[in-house]
Amino acid sequence: MSVVTGLAVSAALTAAAGPAAAATGAQLHGDDVVVPVTGGSATVRPTTLAVTARTNDGAEMTLSAPADGDLGPATSPRRDGGKVHWSYPAKGWDVTAATVDGRLAVTIRAAKDGALAWPVTGTDPATTTVAFTRGEGRSVPVDDPFWNSDRAALDGTEFDMVGQLTMPFWGHRIGERGVSYIVPTDIGTSLRFLSDDGRLQTRAKHEFTSDTRDYTVTFALTDSSPVAPATDYRRYLSAQGGLSTLRDKIRKNPEVGKLLGAFHAYTWGKARDPEAVRQLRDFGISRMWLGYDADGAPMSPEAVAAANNAGYLVGPYDTWANAQDPKNADTLASVWRDPLWPEGCVRDSDHNPVTGFGDRGCYLSSQALAQAEPTRHNLADRVRTMTANGATSYFLDVDAAGELFDDHTPTHRMSKAQDRKNRLDRMRWLAEDRKLVLGSESAGGWANPVVSYSHGSATPVDNRFWELQRDRKTWGGYFPKDRPGFFFKPVSLPADLAKTMFDPTYRVPLYQTVLHDSVISLDRWELSYGKLPDQATTRTLLAMLYNTPLNLVLDGKEIEEQGSRIAELQRFFAPLHEKAGTEPMTGFRWVTADHLVQQTTFGEGTLTVTANFGTDTVQGLPGGCVDATIKGDKEPRRLCPGQ
Repeated sequence: MSVVTGLAVSAALTAAAGPAAAATGAQLHGDDVVVPVTGGSATVRPTTLAVTARTNDGAEMTLSAPADGDLGPATSPRRDGGKVHWSYPAKGWDVTAATVDGRLAVTIRAAKDGALAWPVTGTDPATTTVAFTRGEGRSVPVDDPFWNSDRAALDGTEFDMVGQLTMPFWGHRIGERGVSYIVPTDIGTSLRFLSDDGRLQTRAKHEFTSDTRDYTVTFALTDSSPVAPATDYRRYLSAQGGLSTLRDKIRKNPEVGKLLGAFHAYTWGKARDPEAVRQLRDFGISRMWLGYDADGAPMSPEAVAAANNAGYLVGPYDTWANAQDPKNADTLASVWRDPLWPEGCVRDSDHNPVTGFGDRGCYLSSQALAQAEPTRHNLADRVRTMTANGATSYFLDVDAAGELFDDHTPTHRMSKAQDRKNRLDRMRWLAEDRKLVLGSESAGGWANPVVSYSHGSATPVDNRFWELQRDRKTWGGYFPKDRPGFFFKPVSLPADLAKTMFDPTYRVPLYQTVLHDSVISLDRWELSYGKLPDQATTRTLLAMLYNTPLNLVLDGKEIEEQGSRIAELQRFFAPLHEKAGTEPMTGFRWVTADHLVQQTTFGEGTLTVTANFGTDTVQGLPGGCVDATIKGDKEPRRLCPGQ
């Protein structure tokens, strides 16, 4: 299974109606629907869609306040085996509630276009935190003055569940317990944050269209772990057959194994020469992934051969999401054979071309490419050209990030669901048929079966980050060509932006809890290790704590000046990642109440890592240091990057 959709839940709802489920499934208590769930029961009130829970030890929790807006009168609920049905005739909505794999699952099917703002979560007075998958993941105290203020830029922000959250779930801690929310029908769904009387709440919203008629939400009772919602989602993903491990990928393509222990780096200028590879090896760097931009100066066959012989991976950057006029295109990656420009552009409902990223050209329709491929071979020829130098890896920008389109072009109509399928199909072709070690940008959880690494999913981006990037004077531009300031110029982030993105006390490894043994996750390529000097120590500690590589940018000067430093960090990281990179993250905890000391575990004791983000020594671990213990070690291995 490549995409987790509402179809899987619908099938499970059907299965729940069997004889066994009839005895234990959803029940009617007056006009309320009571559904058994793992750890207790959940009650849905059809008149309002309010949801409460009662745990086995008698505690009561509010899982959702009533839906926003008037639902209109509800029909009387009726029981059918292990399910309960009711309707909202004025809206044209039919609702089903049932127990599915220990969760309350509610599916709403709409007969016409419309929208529903529900569930409304975080309203229980005992709610203390909200966890959500913006990049790697955040856990925010709901009453934190900063996060409720304009300084955090969270209040009033709405995140699309496919393109702006890395996975379609979130969760709350309520007292000493927790609740997890999963939206299998992620396309057409968003999550909005609102501050109400100094406390953050969340509201999911689903847009019903001809392509998104079904809306499913599952509710699960969890423990109070900061990563409990991610643990629940991993369990869900595994049960649906939607999780592919790195071990599986290595078995199919042994080259994927070269990612274990490797830092990643985009190269410029002389860093693309064979001599640069020799220098990196001489510094003692055992594994690297080396990438290069589509700027017309790829790594030569000799350089790629040197990298392959060194045990490194080489991968070109490419994108299949942009088309520009070949006469004035600003990158070779946006030049396509006729008639893809402009006939292959995505067109909106008014049949106007959708302008591409950064106001460049247009977004190129995945359906147009798919239809043309059997006869035109645009993609096959592109890949053949891009890997003619011997590269065994590939970075395909955007495809796994979840920015999906409805295309209204008559000759290649496409829904967002079809767009995602097209992207999955072509990424699977790259990874499995072409045997390339495939990576993409900010890979969503749905893409884990086809990608092995992801640049950007580790970064919990704040929208103000994009504004800062557009300030070329501060951030740097694309010149000089061999050392563009956009990648090499050090930047000091504004304090509030630094806090929302990198304050470790609000960071939690939700992505790693779900996908550590499936997708190797890194920061964005324009946020290289050297780009943000003020956050260098914190980011290094986070990488070691999460057992994830650093993403670098290299030219000849950077190798000469920073090679020994990079080698020191990679020598510490490599044995940890080689042992635990294919293991799941099995534990995360805050060691201290201020969250400045944190600990992770991988596998069955394969690796334990403790990081101290503070300045004081705690339990023998100095501030700014990390201890790592591989099973069998007599003493922890220590790294103090700030020193």
